[in-house]
Amino acid sequence: MKSYQKMNAAELQAELAVLQEAYDAFQARGLKLNMARGKPAPEQLDLSHGLLTALSGEMPLADANGEDTRNYGVLRGIPEARALMAELMGGLPPELLIIGNNSSLALMHDALARAVIYGVAGCQPWQHRLTVDFLCPAPGYDRHFAITAAMGINNIPVRMTAEGPDMDVVERLVSTNETIKGIWCVPKYSNPQGITYSDEVVRRFAALKPAAPDFRIYWDNAYAVHDLCPGAGDELLDLRRACEEAGNPDIWLMFASTSKITLAGAGISAIAASATNLAEIEKQMALQTIGADKINQLRHVRWFESLGGGPGLGMAGIRRHMAELAELIAPKFAVVQETLCRELQGLEVATWTEPRGGYFISLEGLPNTAKRTVALAKAAGVALTEAGATWPYGHDPRDRNIRIAPTYPSIDELGLASELLTLCVRLAAAESLLAAE
Repeated sequence: MKSYQKMNAAELQAELAVLQEAYDAFQARGLKLNMARGKPAPEQLDLSHGLLTALSGEMPLADANGEDTRNYGVLRGIPEARALMAELMGGLPPELLIIGNNSSLALMHDALARAVIYGVAGCQPWQHRLTVDFLCPAPGYDRHFAITAAMGINNIPVRMTAEGPDMDVVERLVSTNETIKGIWCVPKYSNPQGITYSDEVVRRFAALKPAAPDFRIYWDNAYAVHDLCPGAGDELLDLRRACEEAGNPDIWLMFASTSKITLAGAGISAIAASATNLAEIEKQMALQTIGADKINQLRHVRWFESLGGGPGLGMAGIRRHMAELAELIAPKFAVVQETLCRELQGLEVATWTEPRGGYFISLEGLPNTAKRTVALAKAAGVALTEAGATWPYGHDPRDRNIRIAPTYPSIDELGLASELLTLCVRLAAAESLLAAE
């Protein structure tokens, strides 16, 4: 196909007429498809059905230390759950974890709320400061940006590169501005681009020299085990160890959950930090809760151990389970990739990522076309994440980025939705190029 960039006005007008006819035909079909959020599909959730029978009234319900999981206490979580999540998060020492309920996002929200109310490491609470800034690698996760914005924290975008955030910018801002208190990170299979931070980027994070003593890296390792091809996924350098080697043992906070592994509404989560940070976090958390759902922690451990082959083999069970999930998810990503290549390659109207894991594909259209593309798709029956959502305050400065979430629709639905999406990308591009003539 000829590049739209090389078409003259007459050729673009003729192409637009063809595209409009195809679009009208799609509209007439009355589609109702949704690619807006990265929800697990029902068949993914069905794979975790065994969790519902992993415990019974006849089984012992004490943890490894003999604590009754039905009762109060054990704020850090049962030891076997801490050990399992520590391994999932890259081999952390289990004593550096606190286990939460299903949402790691709730743990991130509360970590920030504690900083606002109580302060961090003996520093002034953020609520008493006129200005608090936070760095936001973009395109990035809209819910991260929404938390800081809701708390009155100023979100500062930092452009993502193929290896992670632009570290020249991060280092300069963090070292010269003591109002910058943190940075959001999705370091493996980033949302939405699917980028895994390079070893160099991780080491540069670890070696940061913040002007603010209460600066922290918010390391949301949401897709730690979410490889589309198990055994051939990306490797992420251990941030904790890198920070210790760089003489920055307290600069990091790490988060993860099983929400896109088992049951999204009934998983377990974890926050990890240095011993110094964790002692402060635990003291403040004790005012909020006596502990998360320990029965749910126990059933996750026992179910994964049953998949792995016995006690202490929970991580083997997770790997087996993730391989089964990949069999469901990978073909969906393949359908989207095949359609993008077939319909857009060579036209010079869009680029897109080809992640080896995670939950999203990121598409960059021509400048000033993302909102138009999303609106066209919505009018024809396909819901996408709002254009701009992957940037702080919903403002994509070039109006280019579209997040594609392939996991929830069926294969057939994805084929239709992807075909319509590419048609809308082409329509918006042709309109934009014609307007510039």
